Amino acid sequence: MPIVQNLIAEEFGCHIGKYSGRLKVTQGGVTLAQAPLIHLESVTIAGSGVSISAEAVRACAERGIPIHFLSGTGTPYASLYSAGLTGTVLTRRAQFGAYFDARGIRLAIALARGKISNQANLLLYMGKYRKEREPETYRALRLLALEVRDHLEELRLLQREALGEGYMVDEMRGQLLSIEGRAAQKYWQGVRVVLPESLAWPGRLGRGARDPFNSALNYGYGILYSQVERALVLAGLDPYAGFIHVDRPGKPSMVLDLIEPFRAPVVDRPMLGLANRGVKIEQDERGFLTEAARRQLADSVLDRLEAQEPYEGKRQRLQSIIQMQARQLATFVRNEREEYEPFIARW
Repeated sequence: MPIVQNLIAEEFGCHIGKYSGRLKVTQGGVTLAQAPLIHLESVTIAGSGVSISAEAVRACAERGIPIHFLSGTGTPYASLYSAGLTGTVLTRRAQFGAYFDARGIRLAIALARGKISNQANLLLYMGKYRKEREPETYRALRLLALEVRDHLEELRLLQREALGEGYMVDEMRGQLLSIEGRAAQKYWQGVRVVLPESLAWPGRLGRGARDPFNSALNYGYGILYSQVERALVLAGLDPYAGFIHVDRPGKPSMVLDLIEPFRAPVVDRPMLGLANRGVKIEQDERGFLTEAARRQLADSVLDRLEAQEPYEGKRQRLQSIIQMQARQLATFVRNEREEYEPFIARW
């Protein structure tokens, strides 16, 4: 039986049950997937009409395996964890306290720096193989990457001002989001440069998007979201107590903060790869992703999470890097580490 670390069930009418040390996904008496519990790291229910047995839920809870629930468009709407994983009081108290002092400023700036750096690096990565065969595209991507990187200096100056004036995160959030937004405009211009014209991409759209590429991105981010949330919970952090994103009831702002540096290297890169290879992203008559498309996109993101990147002197799986970043964040808010350094992918 193959090792399955991330089990995904999305076919309408399928059922997840526990059978002698493994989870099995069945539909109408046909086995669609099996995953030994000893290797399993997460379960994702993506779509409607999927059921799961109480025995399967208990088996996951006993082993600390989270169960994530996504809509058909990839929007996360619930997660189930073992109660023992959320009983990390000291780390959470430190996380809440960091919001009101310089730690919050440093974290917010560092996460934004990671996001902007990885956006610029992905543009450079997309350009380096086009230098000879598409010199105009290469020059355009390189120029846009440098313009994205220009915003890193703004972040440095903002941090100096915020720390010098004794700001809290609330008092510098508007400026930070403005810097991120202007960098993102240049980044998505670069994405447009390399997307096939046949996709007729309307530009970056979030929830409610019906064009194939935005739908693929949104679904991919949903898969990444569950990985980031799991990493935060395992590190003892509260997924709902972030620094960059505004607090709001039910809004997992810490997940949304930590996901930012990973969007470009984990989701955007494989989605661009699919688009440039001419892989069709299937949609139904309403513009929603088909089950086959959702499976294809999930597999692309999960495969990318298994890829290795240089990190702290070694080559590590991206999935492991996400977990290590969450732990580094936890040690920083507990004052056991002087600085938090975001993950920056090579290009």
